[in-house]
Amino acid sequence: MAQQLLQNTPFIIAEIGINHNGDVEIAKQLIDMAKATGCDAVKFQKRTVDTVYSLDYLNAPKESPWGNTQHVLKVGLEFGQAEYEIIDQYCKEKDIAWFISAWDVASQLFVRQYDVKYNKIASPMLTHGKLLKTVAEEKKLTFIATGMSTFDEIDKAVAIFRQYDCPFVLMHAVSLYPCKDEDCNLSLIKVLAEKYQCPVGYSGHEVGVLPSVTAVALGAVAVERHVTLNRAMYGSDQAASLEEKGLELVVRDSKRLKGVIGDGHKRISEAEQERRGRYKMS
Repeated sequence: MAQQLLQNTPFIIAEIGINHNGDVEIAKQLIDMAKATGCDAVKFQKRTVDTVYSLDYLNAPKESPWGNTQHVLKVGLEFGQAEYEIIDQYCKEKDIAWFISAWDVASQLFVRQYDVKYNKIASPMLTHGKLLKTVAEEKKLTFIATGMSTFDEIDKAVAIFRQYDCPFVLMHAVSLYPCKDEDCNLSLIKVLAEKYQCPVGYSGHEVGVLPSVTAVALGAVAVERHVTLNRAMYGSDQAASLEEKGLELVVRDSKRLKGVIGDGHKRISEAEQERRGRYKMS
């Protein structure tokens, strides 16, 4: 059911996240990049800062373009109603799907005012039972990231989505930014698919493109990658993101893989048969 709801497979998600740095014009440029390279959707993040983070953390010192505490940094990276109205209209004009990973219930309820097709559970929120139930009751196809989680925790999340009959794709992820190639553990894609009997995708945080493309070869039905205009820009996620050329390669090679891998049936093609006729067969 979940796989049938995807427009294409592999379904490529450009994770804009907070790489817009609080600037809707940068967000538009990233949407343009995603569209130009052939991505199927763009994704943002939405948080109620005072709900998601502890007071001690928010009061901690942090130098940023917005000020010198974690609180002003986090608030500076958040889009509100005005920005999402622009994003919603812009994505409609560009004919590309958009959606959000909400990090708290209030943020998920905020998203409901928009006609988005998909939801996303971020890895840190996998154990947030109330949020999972709020998302699952919408019955929209949901991408569930599994970074930093145990099988027991994934079991409980999957049970919630099945209880609400909500279609989902588990997203294998390793929550390192950036993630070294040797830490990607892509074999877990098949393990998750077999254990939970569901479609599995890959949310990558590596610098290059090889793990993302390899994930598709191993059966990933969706690939999500953080995107940026420039990896040298300010921001915690920029270094683990793809610039336009890298994103173009991920999309191109991932989409080509289905034809390269084939269906596994042994046959002699017409071209092979013609070539076969050139030789004496003993």
